[in-house]
Amino acid sequence: MTDDRRIRSIVVVGGGTAGWMAAAALARSAGTHSLSITLVESEDIGTVGVGEATIPPIQAFNKLIGIDEDAFVRETQATFKLGIEFVDWRRHGHHYLHPFGLAGADLKTGVSFSHYWLRWVKEGGNPDNILFSAEGEAARLGRFGRTPPTGGALPNINYAFQFDAARYAAFLRRFAEARGVVRCEGRVVDVRRDPENGFIADVALADGRRVAADFFIDCSGFRSLLLGETLGVAYDDWSRWLPANRAVAVPCASAGDPAPITRATAREAGWQWRIPLQHRTGNGYVFSDAFLGEDEATSLLLSRLDGAAQADPRLLRFKAGRRTSSFVGNCLAIGLSSGFLEPLESTSIHFIQVAITKLLDMFPDRDFHPAILRRFNAEMDSLYEAVRDFLIAHYRLTERDDTDFWRYCRAMEIPASLQDKFDLFRTRGQVLVEAHDVFAETNWFAVLYGQGLTPQGYHPLADAMPDDDLRLALAQIRAAIRERVDGLPSHRAFLDRIVARAN
Repeated sequence: MTDDRRIRSIVVVGGGTAGWMAAAALARSAGTHSLSITLVESEDIGTVGVGEATIPPIQAFNKLIGIDEDAFVRETQATFKLGIEFVDWRRHGHHYLHPFGLAGADLKTGVSFSHYWLRWVKEGGNPDNILFSAEGEAARLGRFGRTPPTGGALPNINYAFQFDAARYAAFLRRFAEARGVVRCEGRVVDVRRDPENGFIADVALADGRRVAADFFIDCSGFRSLLLGETLGVAYDDWSRWLPANRAVAVPCASAGDPAPITRATAREAGWQWRIPLQHRTGNGYVFSDAFLGEDEATSLLLSRLDGAAQADPRLLRFKAGRRTSSFVGNCLAIGLSSGFLEPLESTSIHFIQVAITKLLDMFPDRDFHPAILRRFNAEMDSLYEAVRDFLIAHYRLTERDDTDFWRYCRAMEIPASLQDKFDLFRTRGQVLVEAHDVFAETNWFAVLYGQGLTPQGYHPLADAMPDDDLRLALAQIRAAIRERVDGLPSHRAFLDRIVARAN
């Protein structure tokens, strides 16, 4: 590749979490000595971030760009997260936990632990699957601690974070600007395309300036200014499967020590999130306006807070789905400009992270080779569809029929890809996932089992282990989990130690 084909300039349109994650990662990986990175954003345009919960891969992103984890926790008022608690989803009064991490242990047989556990339950064992999850047990007791990289004989603790999205964006902005990213204040009012190849040539700001680049990254949020409005990439609407299209969010005062979990409570026309941070609690009601009015949803949310509201409620309007392509010509959409799936399993930031990681892996030159774009788009499509199916499962597998919303969810047709998973799981407790899927079989097991889809059988090779060997293995795993959890401090105490190190 000759030098003159290399990308020399990048413009990121839009800030917020997506924009500053992209800018920070590019500055760290590509540098700014021979590549100019400009981020255009306007203080007049607010960001969507209202408080974020994440999944464990966020650790890899922070390590990629070289963020000190303790500094990150302090700067973003973060707490640690061991899983998600689902309340009233299967039926009123029922709750279950989707913990992070491995279920049980790898028994080195090529068969997942869950199948041995199912065999044990059918022989009279305790049906509480959380007993074999170190993260689940720690979450129940409000404990947390980092485990050594090797883990030794004891199970590792897998975790994510809950943090203030605005503070995270500001933290990343400082990081990126210190490494040469230039922030340009201004509102984009026009986009000009190259008449020869259709690529984006430059963007015009309200004050008359024009900002040109070889490569544009669209982080303009739901508007999708570059990919959607300018390039006309269509939006694939998935609201027939995920009917929630509104969210009202409001922070409130903390009530007690922060739990190391995100809570999702099913409500009359959707669900309510509760995200405990160090300095406050984030709350939101995700709902369908076909079944509940915006004003009523706001009133209901305010009546269900743990503490006093700390701001006026914010209403977000959206449509579940994704753009039919994320990467077109010299424009890549990242975050909400590419698509949106409700944050039920805390995947919003993960979509951003995956897109950035794939961009670094397939970083183009100015030819923007079609094979790279096709591969990028195919992999992002696969990710969106896999997460879509995972989210639909929460709604479809319910016993609730107390409102029109839940009756709709129980009766809706689902994608064939999800029906296949239901059928196989019901038969033998197995979910076949792709190697690159964000949710592994253990994640699917936690949710499908928690929602009440009880397997009739299990993997046939799980019968090969002698009874005594199985009982001994389960007893040893259970003892190791108890020992690990018993050795953890409280979540509050762990956070206090991190905060104290800054003083």
